[in-house]
Amino acid sequence: MVVASKPFAESYLLAEVFAQLLEAHDYPVDRRPGLGTTELVLQALRAGDIDVYPEYTGTGLAAVLGETAEGGSAVVFRRVSDEFEARWGVHWLPPLGFENTYAIAMRRSLADSLGVRTLSGLAVLAGRLTGGFSPDFIGRADGLDGLAATYGIEFRDTHSLLQAVKYQALAEGEVDVIDGYSTDGAISRYDLAVLADDRGFFPPYDAAPLVGSAFYEEFPGAVVVLARMAGRIDEAAVRRANERVEVEGASIADAARELLGAVGLGEPADAAEPGRARDVAVQRRNDRLLASLPVHMWENRMALSRQVARHLLLVLVSLGAAILVALPAGVALERRRGLAESAIRVAGLLQTIPGIALLAFMIPFFGIGVAPAVVALFLYSLLPVLRNTYTGIIEAAPDAVAAGRALGMTEGQLLRRIRLPLAAPIIMAGVRTAAVINVGTATLAAFVGAGGLGDPIVAGLTLSDPVLILSGAVPAAVLALLVDWGLARAEAGVAPRGVAESTL
Repeated sequence: MVVASKPFAESYLLAEVFAQLLEAHDYPVDRRPGLGTTELVLQALRAGDIDVYPEYTGTGLAAVLGETAEGGSAVVFRRVSDEFEARWGVHWLPPLGFENTYAIAMRRSLADSLGVRTLSGLAVLAGRLTGGFSPDFIGRADGLDGLAATYGIEFRDTHSLLQAVKYQALAEGEVDVIDGYSTDGAISRYDLAVLADDRGFFPPYDAAPLVGSAFYEEFPGAVVVLARMAGRIDEAAVRRANERVEVEGASIADAARELLGAVGLGEPADAAEPGRARDVAVQRRNDRLLASLPVHMWENRMALSRQVARHLLLVLVSLGAAILVALPAGVALERRRGLAESAIRVAGLLQTIPGIALLAFMIPFFGIGVAPAVVALFLYSLLPVLRNTYTGIIEAAPDAVAAGRALGMTEGQLLRRIRLPLAAPIIMAGVRTAAVINVGTATLAAFVGAGGLGDPIVAGLTLSDPVLILSGAVPAAVLALLVDWGLARAEAGVAPRGVAESTL
């Protein structure tokens, strides 16, 4: 069972609740947390690459179907259920029992000083303010575009920010208005003012499991297990669980286990001395932030070793494929110099595509997981290897090449005995550049479920947890240095003796 989530705390939490409940009934689970935006995750569900993820009815109605709400929660649920099944064979299971609508929030001090209490009031002053919104909110019919159309809200400037980063940016005054969720624990943590939706713009956002057609048809028992959550999780319970993660620093797994216990679907959590438990949790988080990156990495060394191994797999496979394609292509272009600039320009054009966009583009062709990540990294690796191979061969000691021709050497002999040996250090420099780029870019593979060291980075950004971020970023940086060092040694080793000695 492949259980996925979007990259924000509550989605992580609910996906883990689904996973633990399935595992409690002996269904094996593969977790794909933080997979991406609504469009990306739904695409993966439709393609059968994942089986279930938590979704919200209002998102399905407005962002996917492009419709406006007419009626209450029951009407919206029935509409998305009918349309998703008819169009894609995707099934909405009964709602979990709470609604998590968008919350447009400001610092309370700023809202009070401006006298802003409603979205209509915000519209009057928005031209003086800066907004910070999640990528999933910008451009959606039920997001920023819809607010502009309904309320006439036009900000002086807007920034695309991850969910957890937005709260910190708002608190530090980098932005003035953000989109959040009504059940976010961070709203109380930062004491924010939530503006009233006085024109009823946002549709109902009831949380529910969204399952793929194959899962629904082949595993009816698992569907029944997930359906047992219907109506059990109220807003207070999920807000408390979110607070455990976002404010107290509890792990997603622990918060999900406690939530299942609280709603009668798991072992009840120890409820004794809740105030003291909260104080201990906050202190544990503070201690962890102050001194425990090495401790965290050691305690999670098995998971970290798997992430490093997956990261290396992505880099080595994609780089190896790029070498197999770009090196002979660079050699061939030496004899077709008229095509060389065009070919190198095309490879360079691939480098201008943002990594996350290239990864998302690969999903319709290769699904999610390792395959799209490898293909995207392969495309990114082509330019350095191709350009250095071509440049190294055409600039390899013209005098030595001319002397070889005077001695009657064929073009093939010139290539094997003179051009390639002399160009080898330049070619290796291209491989070295491509490898270091790949190590860094491979962290984005977490957004398509490929794993690697991007997993803790994405989770840390989502949960505003610097220890998690560093637990992925530090090994990635060390890995890049080690790869660069190893290939630098290889670069020195492939240089012909006379060339190597002349550079000492």
